[in-house]
Amino acid sequence: MVSPKINIPPKADAAMPRKMLTDQAWEFLKEALRDTGRVYNKYEHRLTLKGILYRMRTAIQWRDLPEEFGLWNTVFRRFNLWSRKGILENIFQKLSANNDPEWLFIDGSIVKAHQDSCGASSGMNEAIGKSIGGNTTKIHLAVDSGGLPVYFELSCGQVHDVVHAKSLITHSPHSSVVTADKGYDSDDFREHIRQLNSQPNIPRKGNSKTGNPHMDWCLYKYRHLVENAFMKIKKYRGVATRYDKLARNYSSNVTLAFMMMWLPMMVE
Repeated sequence: MVSPKINIPPKADAAMPRKMLTDQAWEFLKEALRDTGRVYNKYEHRLTLKGILYRMRTAIQWRDLPEEFGLWNTVFRRFNLWSRKGILENIFQKLSANNDPEWLFIDGSIVKAHQDSCGASSGMNEAIGKSIGGNTTKIHLAVDSGGLPVYFELSCGQVHDVVHAKSLITHSPHSSVVTADKGYDSDDFREHIRQLNSQPNIPRKGNSKTGNPHMDWCLYKYRHLVENAFMKIKKYRGVATRYDKLARNYSSNVTLAFMMMWLPMMVE
């Protein structure tokens, strides 16, 4: 006797490339997009965001985006629109508002700028600098006590870390202690931290005659939290190497990577 043939419906998203956006994460982001007041509730937004995440993870050209995400130019136009309107930045600010600001750790990290990002000049500062290492961009980052990002800025790769130090802590949540490495050794910066009613925990360089009696070396060991944050976002190829010509588009990619660090804390 021949068994009747049973038609089993295909698994949802079976043909979809490996996903990064869970149902729980999308439900949270969907509400966050609506709360910005600039994005209508459209069913295709989830597919668009999946395409943006896929491109960030793989660093492929927009034209090579798998057709499962829809038309590549539709995905790109929406990403460019959200970048121009600051949609992703608004969501990141909402996520990072749940920070633990007891301690603040800051650092900078250089990323290589691919030749595709260094094409025709826009006439604006696109945060790409030239040095002996070639074309680079630097990410200046502040993380909270748990190692989660709270604020970042971009600059040309050759810019010294301390140049953006004051801006980093000024725009970050107030903390009791600010910890950084010797690259931020500056009495002027330490005084700025004290004026914000925080305590600087920054070692002096080896040739300093003052020494480091002020240092909390136990807390200083936790400075790896900011380095861990760089490690996590550089797992995405579109962040580890810059392919975007516009600084705001690359900044949106970095913002999206930081959002992916925050999401598990919000949906669990």
